[in-house]
Amino acid sequence: MTLLPDPTLHPGQILARGVCRHLLGHDFACIEEFTPERGKRVDVMVLGPKGDLWVIECKSSRADYTSDTKWQGYLNWCDRYFWAVDETFPTDLLPEGTGLIVADGYDAEILRMAPETRLAGARRIALTRRFARHAALRLQGLRDPGALSP
Repeated sequence: MTLLPDPTLHPGQILARGVCRHLLGHDFACIEEFTPERGKRVDVMVLGPKGDLWVIECKSSRADYTSDTKWQGYLNWCDRYFWAVDETFPTDLLPEGTGLIVADGYDAEILRMAPETRLAGARRIALTRRFARHAALRLQGLRDPGALSP
């Protein structure tokens, strides 16, 4: 039996799914479409087993990458920053000093580890709390969709 990608997902969401599956295998908890602060929305935020916080931005095409002018604003919200792309993406476009993950809808591989820039303690605590609340509210919304409606 061959599994086909979910036709309801956009290309970036398919990449995010593969990234999350891969990182789960390394004991990372993942949240897609996470807002670390108002006005910022990252494709994938992950919390590692030692409290590491990573941001992964999923880019499905050259146009998707070149239209993103806000990615540098995410650097202050993570210990490591990665791009996730598919195997046909022109990776020479991606800036040095960032991580690189190649993904599909089912798995991923880290090709270049991002350099580590540790978050300040107060920001780490606040971001970890936001991550936990976001995950808990998303789970509650799945279990009881009417409970979170305005």
